[in-house]
Amino acid sequence: MTVNLTVELTDARILAIIRGADTAAAVAAGTALLQEGVRVVEVALTTPDATRVIEALRAAAPAGSLVGAGTVLTTADVADVAAAGAQFVVTPAVVESIAEAARRGLPVAAGAFTPTEAYTAMRMGASVVKLFPAAVGGPAYLRAVRDPFPDIPFVAVGGVGLDDVPGYFRAGAIAVGLGGPLVGDAASGGDLDALRARARTYLAAVRESAGS
Repeated sequence: MTVNLTVELTDARILAIIRGADTAAAVAAGTALLQEGVRVVEVALTTPDATRVIEALRAAAPAGSLVGAGTVLTTADVADVAAAGAQFVVTPAVVESIAEAARRGLPVAAGAFTPTEAYTAMRMGASVVKLFPAAVGGPAYLRAVRDPFPDIPFVAVGGVGLDDVPGYFRAGAIAVGLGGPLVGDAASGGDLDALRARARTYLAAVRESAGS
């Protein structure tokens, strides 16, 4: 069944990014996030044995959750993450994996920063554009990029802190991508209880920003 990534992210509002230095810790961090109610989780391929992490999280994920792969750069990367069961792909830039994932029916959140990159990514088959690194321009920059492209769904990623979340939603982001500010060092062996507390805080902030 094909995932409608735009709909799923618009509903979930948070894309959690697991990027760690330890395979088991990354699995534990992703599992904790899913248990706390984070519904969309990305595992960066820079994580050791990332495909094993994806497989483990897919097996542990509650119904209605999505587990995808991030930092997907090449056609070979797409093949690897598809075999591991990734339900979507995330890229850091406009790269060859976008077209390959789209060809395979895997939805893509494509990394882009400029209007040209955002337009190109969508033409290559991206489902949504990951504005990255969002913190460079903040919500005002997102609003400016969206003006000529009101139909492109944008996810703000890169340095999005807790206090920044409402501004990005007001600027038109369908979701925010959260790596370090949410996950911290949990995917490298850090405190899982602290991770769970941050997850609850971010989920509450998102609910408040969404008016739910």
